[in-house]
Amino acid sequence: MANTINILSHPLVNAELSKLRQTSTSAKEFREGIHNISLFLGYEASRTLDEATFEGETPVGPFVGSTVKPRIGLTPILRAGLGMTDALLELFPSAPVYHLGLYREKVTLQPVEYYSKLPPSPPIDQVYLLDPLIATGGTACAALAMIVDWGIPVNKIKLLSVLASDEGLKHVQSEYPDLELWVAAVDKTLTAEGIINPGLGDTGDRLYNTLANQRG
Repeated sequence: MANTINILSHPLVNAELSKLRQTSTSAKEFREGIHNISLFLGYEASRTLDEATFEGETPVGPFVGSTVKPRIGLTPILRAGLGMTDALLELFPSAPVYHLGLYREKVTLQPVEYYSKLPPSPPIDQVYLLDPLIATGGTACAALAMIVDWGIPVNKIKLLSVLASDEGLKHVQSEYPDLELWVAAVDKTLTAEGIINPGLGDTGDRLYNTLANQRG
């Protein structure tokens, strides 16, 4: 895989992910786990952000401080991406949140757009695209196309995901080779229905305790 794909390797992340995988994990615990891993992803993906300096005063004397230079925007993919949003807002509390509504059609597995909160032109410099699972990669690619068409270049987008399939990562990278991806872990296989195996199950259902509904 190219250097644009970054896979976290951390004992705390591995432990959280293992808890998420278990069927016995409650919706509350699942939300907490997604939140915690998202914080790790956000911290790591922000290491290379440009900084602006300023002069300030402590109670003892002057100092040179720094702030994050680019204007950051968050684009969670509904509905599972909402589970990552609060964690990123802890890191970027002033960031606008632009929701994107996409779902995967059950038979063709192709993404269908049903909602976009993107304003006419981007008032930001960089986007964090939030999608807990990259299975086939189709939904992520559709969201990326929307953001690029909006006016944000690929090298100013970071895709953050809790879990990806090998096939999904290759699909996204084949269409957007300059995209920076951050994932907590990668599973090798997909089922015939395009579900990551062993995966996490339906992330939206597990986040919001709607397993009986089975609507993505």
